[in-house]
Amino acid sequence: QVQLEESGGGLVQAGESLRLSCAGSGRTFSSYVMGWFRQFPGKEREFVASISQSGGRTDYTDSVEGRFTISRDNAKNTVYLQMNSLKPEDTAAYFCAAARLWDTLKSGRAVYWGQGTQVTVSS
Repeated sequence: QVQLEESGGGLVQAGESLRLSCAGSGRTFSSYVMGWFRQFPGKEREFVASISQSGGRTDYTDSVEGRFTISRDNAKNTVYLQMNSLKPEDTAAYFCAAARLWDTLKSGRAVYWGQGTQVTVSS
């Protein structure tokens, strides 16, 4: 079992940066595909980024490609989302997720989720 806890959200101005962190518990953190999702008010959660168990494979939704970077440190049981050039339309609750398989994670059917952290970008 994996427990996930996000941190690093906050209020920033457009063009600024934030780094989200997701700390995982358990000895098997490195065996999970990790990802970030976000949820706009009244909408379903949507995929933002994913990273393979080793960190060698990553994927991003088109709207954040080139601005966001996902990374992980398995020694620290932590996955990160570096968000640069933030836009007001990035305002959302951001969630960390873990799954055993790549497609399972990206489809939103992750087994484990964090509680979320709010990111607000003002114009």
